[in-house]
Amino acid sequence: MTMYLIRSLLMLFLALFSANASNWLYLAKLSSVGSISDEETCEKLRGLIQRQVQICKRNVEVMDAVRRGAQLAIDECQFQFRNRRWNCSTLESVPVFGKVVTQGTREAAFVYAISAASVAFAVTRACSSGELDKCGCDRNVHGVSPEGFQWSGCSDNIAYGVAFSQSFVDVRERSKGQSSNRALMNLHNNEAGRKAILNHMRVECKCHGVSGSCEVKTCWKAMPPFRKVGNVIKEKFDGATEVELRKVGTTKVLVPRNSQFKPHTDEDLVYLDPSPDFCEHDPRTPGILGTAGRFCNKTSKAIDGCELMCCGRGFHTEEVEVVDRCSCKFHWCCYVKCKQCRKMVEMHTCR
Repeated sequence: MTMYLIRSLLMLFLALFSANASNWLYLAKLSSVGSISDEETCEKLRGLIQRQVQICKRNVEVMDAVRRGAQLAIDECQFQFRNRRWNCSTLESVPVFGKVVTQGTREAAFVYAISAASVAFAVTRACSSGELDKCGCDRNVHGVSPEGFQWSGCSDNIAYGVAFSQSFVDVRERSKGQSSNRALMNLHNNEAGRKAILNHMRVECKCHGVSGSCEVKTCWKAMPPFRKVGNVIKEKFDGATEVELRKVGTTKVLVPRNSQFKPHTDEDLVYLDPSPDFCEHDPRTPGILGTAGRFCNKTSKAIDGCELMCCGRGFHTEEVEVVDRCSCKFHWCCYVKCKQCRKMVEMHTCR
């Protein structure tokens, strides 16, 4: 009985330890503070576990990029979920999304994926811009391509960004003994987020020659815009696979809960638990604010429509005055002058 109790407490501890692995996103709340410029600052950063503090001390110059990545993840989450019941509202606490990310839902899957992707993206961008001494452009991309163009310019060093994301973001789950179903879920979704960048790298080119001819074309590899990354991960969220932990030989793996579903790939998101409906404010679960007061679309039948957004509670309608630019004219040279037009529009908010 005692051993059973100890084992249960240990599993609970491991689950909690893993579930709060996104605490580092609190770095986004430091955007108004000066740069992370020395090892002493690393000790004071809220939301980091000790091993992340150690990584911070060894890579102080990279941490401003990590902080920008945290803000990028939050901004993209709020854009992608702006018309859903849960809209990625943040709290002034750790974790910034509240307890929503401590549950093994598809919302948590999205947060982990977009967060891992954002660090890889921000660090890679810092490399290419010459901000970091430890990395620069990807010098492995050179020579002449099979298509006949010259690899040149500054190819994004995505390998460095991904490697740093893996070491910094995944460190909690990769700690010794982290083989719980939630740890495996987080690691899988972290990697899926990074794949959303890796699998959508693009080739950008510039022509050289007399009068704009393309006698010589130099090209380089570039990351997609982060909005494209967010769109890809949001599509994976919509098609996420519900999974469960299963032991195959000596290895623990996540497999689809419904055997009729096809196995997920490395690019897909996975989740363990069904999502709450997010309709009502739940004081026991910080981050679930409910939909009362949210704007809704009266004519839409989708999730942003008043019927679904307001969870059947109905909605208020009021007329408000909005000011738009109108009658815009181009003046030579070179500016556009517009008038301000006022009009009354109906706004609908959930009860």
